Amino acid sequence: MKKLLLILGWLFSLVAISLYVQENPEKIENIKNYFSKDKTPEIILDEGGEIQRQPGNSFIIEFQKVISLSEKTSFIVHDDNILNFDKNSLKIYTQNGYVTNNLKFEKLNLPKFFTTKKNGGVKTIFIYNNYEFGLISSLKGDCFYASIASLNNGKELFKTKCLPKEYIDYNGLGSSNIHHNNKVFLSIGTPEQRSSKIRALAQDNNSMFGKILEINKPDLDKIIAKQESDLNLRIFTSGHRNPQGLTKINDSFFSVEHGPLGGDELNKIIKNKNYGWPVVSYGTQYNYDEDGKAYDISHENNQFEEPLFALVPSVGISAVNTCPSKLKNYYKKPCLLALSLYGNSLRPGRSILIYLLNEKMDRVHSIEKIFLRDHLKLRHFVTNSKNELYEDRGGSIYISADKQGIYKLSFIKFRN
Repeated sequence: MKKLLLILGWLFSLVAISLYVQENPEKIENIKNYFSKDKTPEIILDEGGEIQRQPGNSFIIEFQKVISLSEKTSFIVHDDNILNFDKNSLKIYTQNGYVTNNLKFEKLNLPKFFTTKKNGGVKTIFIYNNYEFGLISSLKGDCFYASIASLNNGKELFKTKCLPKEYIDYNGLGSSNIHHNNKVFLSIGTPEQRSSKIRALAQDNNSMFGKILEINKPDLDKIIAKQESDLNLRIFTSGHRNPQGLTKINDSFFSVEHGPLGGDELNKIIKNKNYGWPVVSYGTQYNYDEDGKAYDISHENNQFEEPLFALVPSVGISAVNTCPSKLKNYYKKPCLLALSLYGNSLRPGRSILIYLLNEKMDRVHSIEKIFLRDHLKLRHFVTNSKNELYEDRGGSIYISADKQGIYKLSFIKFRN
């Protein structure tokens, strides 16, 4: 009898813990962050790692790990003037607040309000005139917010209003950036797990969450010259959920963002347009959120901008950039290359996606999804300081996978 009671007590404890984890994920995340706080990332060079292959429709992808890395990346820079890939010239920025110098990690110069709680960290880096700026998650008292900091002196240059105090998840902050003419464009998502209040900020013009923002480089010049201490941002587009990637082809801008349960989007970004979140989406709500109720699908009927393409089910889309030269030369069409994280059982992620567009770049002609490996959640491309794709002398590119490392990708054996 005593043994039976012990077994029943053990089972009850497991159920209670399971329910607690499901209902209080932020508590568990706080515990994880406590033990991982200030942990210096580990980096190992993989010399002569195994070369693996995956077939595409018209070519083969060879991929090989070149660096092992214990943390998630936020930005990776390689000088595009150095055509022979040089591991020592990489600057790897990690989400937990470190950067490499000659493949040795050192702490970034971050404000004291920087936090990794609630899946927070450094979300993206943008570089101008050799000055580095970071979009980060921040915590002051009980106020969770996002801010832009100068990494040269650790000063906070811009901060959002405090987030509503419910189900905050900084994974939703997303973020990427591009340079165009005399401006930098920066994406900021809605950092929520299941909060209708945070979600609604994407449609609030008094909030910077759920927006793509415009920064004038002359304003950055004033910051650098210490003529100004605060950075001005302007809303370029609105109605974004979790914009993970941002790139451009000539004067046309493109963004990829996570949908909810399904509905990962590729959007053409046009000034002053509203992309509809959280009013419309091709995805549905999660079962714990209004019992999985579907969203209104039609963007156009609700006066919102339709996505160029929505993936249903989703793949956990992450970065996007222009295609490398070998793909451009082969397809002879406007071409975008995207990465994906975990995905789900219906449509696994861990893949690269090739979008082929029409000449006006307002329609997707085809999408090819090429799965790499089960354990690879693909996060970022290695780029130059302006977030433009880096290619080595042989036309290979480089990508990061969460807590795995950096991989070299080569496109070979194209069909004639």
